[in-house]
Amino acid sequence: MPSHDNTGIEYYNIPSFNFTSGSSVPIRIAYRSFNPSSPKKVLIPTCYGGRINTTLSFTLPDQCLSSNHAIVVAMLGNGESSSPSNDAQFPKDLDYRDQIHAQYELLTKHLGIKELEAVIGFSMGGQQAYYWACMYPRFMKHVVPICSSAKTSLHNYAFLEGPKAALINSVDYEDGAYRSKGTKPVRGLRACGRTYSAWAMSAPWFRQRQFEKLGYDNPEDFIRGEWEDPFESWDAEDLLILARMWQAGDVGKTSGDGDYLKALEGIETKMLVMPSRTDTYFPPEDSETEVKHLKHGELAVIETVWGHMAGGGINGEDTKWMNDRIGRFLDLSISDLSISD
Repeated sequence: MPSHDNTGIEYYNIPSFNFTSGSSVPIRIAYRSFNPSSPKKVLIPTCYGGRINTTLSFTLPDQCLSSNHAIVVAMLGNGESSSPSNDAQFPKDLDYRDQIHAQYELLTKHLGIKELEAVIGFSMGGQQAYYWACMYPRFMKHVVPICSSAKTSLHNYAFLEGPKAALINSVDYEDGAYRSKGTKPVRGLRACGRTYSAWAMSAPWFRQRQFEKLGYDNPEDFIRGEWEDPFESWDAEDLLILARMWQAGDVGKTSGDGDYLKALEGIETKMLVMPSRTDTYFPPEDSETEVKHLKHGELAVIETVWGHMAGGGINGEDTKWMNDRIGRFLDLSISDLSISD
């Protein structure tokens, strides 16, 4: 989660956007577009802690999406698109359905896209991919959720309470009044990053001292360099609103009866579900259950000790494996599917 990089970012304004909560306010969507002349269009939403220019996996030269028109879009709430940090009118709560409706308007009304080749996302980006498959089932041909889930598990919910509590209970958070006092809750942000750090990797990763591959001599330097320092670049309310949305993730909300497994059964598009073997909050067992309820689902487990972060491009070997596997998946015939605008 490095400092904010604005390279290549564009914006689309929606004069009046209707949020699931009932609010209707103007918003802007931040995005970056690669190879716009390509007929194959791929959407890549950002993840928690992700900016547009840290979400470029598979778009680089010689990678599986390098010849596609890739649109990397910032989630509402991440500080690049409309968020608590840059819009005083922004609602207090977000829903994944808000993200998908806003992205759909960006694609169709602004970019003139009538069909996507794929939606590919990591972590919260993967949850958005699941929502896309349920909400606009005939708009894309392929969906690839990486280290993610269709419904946030109870264990995942509980994990997120830790970083949230570390931030909210810090003295410099000022019970949410830090902005009005012209301060930044640095202690809270660093504590939030520290409590997050161990969950992102795995026990074998620490046991094998894999942090040395990232240039750190010990866990303390790793925690400071990869988690505490980067979390300082974020706004507290942005982190909190996205964490609450993550906790409430459930594609069952897109269908009438609220059952997420029934919602998965209704997905028509082809899906490649890619969990990490050692992910502590999106475990592969959850993905196995989900794939059983997909009409056209494949399971491809990333065999790695890099935990959740394996799906985020931090380890070259895992990224190469994912790139090759996604490339093969996108090349498969989908003649058995009925796709229309």
